Amino acid sequence: MKTSLSKLALSLAICFSAAFTGSLFTPEKGSAWYYVQLVKPSWNPPDWLFPPAWSLLFLLMAIAFWMVLKAGLEKNEVRTAIAFFVLQLLLNMSWSAAFFGLQNPLAGLSVILLLWVAIVVTIVRFRAVSATAGYLLVPYLMWVSFAAFLNFTIWQLNP
Repeated sequence: MKTSLSKLALSLAICFSAAFTGSLFTPEKGSAWYYVQLVKPSWNPPDWLFPPAWSLLFLLMAIAFWMVLKAGLEKNEVRTAIAFFVLQLLLNMSWSAAFFGLQNPLAGLSVILLLWVAIVVTIVRFRAVSATAGYLLVPYLMWVSFAAFLNFTIWQLNP
């Protein structure tokens, strides 16, 4: 039980550390590039939606990660699943750096397409360990699919 709780704490710490790192690139209210210069589609979600949506998604990621960790690091399928999970976390943070940090929608689009593939592979790898863990990542895939289309549209609107 104690080991399981420590793995849950580790999972939460890793996922929310990644969330925090990505948020460092998010523009502050009134940022000239994002709020003034960047043309966004009419269906762009309101800014207030992003923090709760991402918080829920990172919580689901942490729970899924914990479920995989509990299966045991001595198993090759667990180590492989974790490797892909870490890769998608790095790509998630990289998207924020590319899109917001570099102020480059095309770079962001390139990263988010790689992120989408990494999430799909992570879901497949997680499902091999725990079906529930894999399914917990489906909302994340759906959100990133939407975000990729939004990113593409922003890139098109801002040549």
